[in-house]
Amino acid sequence: MSDLFASAGIETDAQRSDAPRPLADRLRPQTLAEVVGQEHLTGPDGALTRLLRSNSLGSLVFWGPPGTGKTTVARLLARETSLHFEQISAIFSGLPDLRKVFEAARKRRATGQGTLLFVDEIHRFNRAQLDAFLPVMEDGTVTLVGATTENPSFELNAALLSRARVLLFRALDEAAVAKLLVRAEALTDRALPLDEEARGVLVRMADGDGRAALTLAEEVWRSAGPGETIDAETLQAIIQRRAPIYDKAQEGHYNLISALHKTVRGSDPDAALYYLCRMLDGGEDRLFIARRLVRMAVEDIGLADPHALAVANAAKDAFDFLGSPEGELALAQATIYLACAPKSNAVYTAYKAATRVAKEAGSLAPPRTILNAPTNLMRRLGYGEGYRYDHDEPDAFSGQDYWPERLGRQHFYAPTDRGMESRYADRLAHWEGLRGQRRDEEA
Repeated sequence: MSDLFASAGIETDAQRSDAPRPLADRLRPQTLAEVVGQEHLTGPDGALTRLLRSNSLGSLVFWGPPGTGKTTVARLLARETSLHFEQISAIFSGLPDLRKVFEAARKRRATGQGTLLFVDEIHRFNRAQLDAFLPVMEDGTVTLVGATTENPSFELNAALLSRARVLLFRALDEAAVAKLLVRAEALTDRALPLDEEARGVLVRMADGDGRAALTLAEEVWRSAGPGETIDAETLQAIIQRRAPIYDKAQEGHYNLISALHKTVRGSDPDAALYYLCRMLDGGEDRLFIARRLVRMAVEDIGLADPHALAVANAAKDAFDFLGSPEGELALAQATIYLACAPKSNAVYTAYKAATRVAKEAGSLAPPRTILNAPTNLMRRLGYGEGYRYDHDEPDAFSGQDYWPERLGRQHFYAPTDRGMESRYADRLAHWEGLRGQRRDEEA
């Protein structure tokens, strides 16, 4: 068995018995069947299982959050396919390193030995480095398995993606994390000194990361006194709290702000408050959130509730004034208000339509009737001639034509029947009727 491990580049426990090893390393699965939480890939009908049965592995990209087994599965694939396992990290490698790896793989291939090249953090490579993989993937010099926590559609170039299959690794659910903890207890022959509630808290603190769960378990064993049973409150004091998976510059950031925006738009204040708190808990810039709330007020609520914009702006000012943590409550209040407000995108739709016409119609002059005439020349040319001052007209409405002659009257704003906007719809209809009367009178 040790020879089999060596052929895959995997050290056995005996080979590493003298070195201290983290629990996560000691519990590393030895077969695909032992991998937890990725049954859609490694189960009897999983995608990887089917590929192995067909003897057509091909190059792959593993996409998923940390601690979900990407490296482990790559090692096991090398063993299952009798390929030499070679691992590099895009953080520490450049083109010279890649050339050495490719040359070694070519030499192995000449002797009948294939190479599975596992590239951790593959999204860290630039375009030129990613392009370097293409010829060795095409001619079979290496079977590439790249691992990334970022969306491959955004981070990897199309040429590489067209030559590799993307497989999604899922964050471990609570059952999978709990299973890992049971394995850890069996391996160490020690029960975790946690009461039932604390055990559940530990599982949730892992945030779907199996490696983190085992690291937290080690911290618990190191911290517990003889015969002590740790409750949930003590557990949080001992290990503080693992930072949630939330990279403000990457996909998690955009996923959560998208979720917040859509739950506000969908009038679900509870879900909106949950995603707001997720972002606050992840350390998101509070003023970024405030700006997005202002955007929601004008895009999704608009004139259905004109106060929404004032509320969103007031929340921003309140946070500026109070700072953290008191100011976050103002953001929460604004979020709930926006979610509960009547919704209309009529202003947003009208703005886009008017922008399109303004760009397409060119530089059309307004009617001379509504142009100012500060000089004698402009007055002689008819600027301002025939303008009717609306406040002096019946109903304070003249019904004049304000549109460029070549463009004609346009309609962009179509108010809904929700909230305050229903009043505007009645008002616009009234004015349109008066406008028709004025035209009939002039005719």
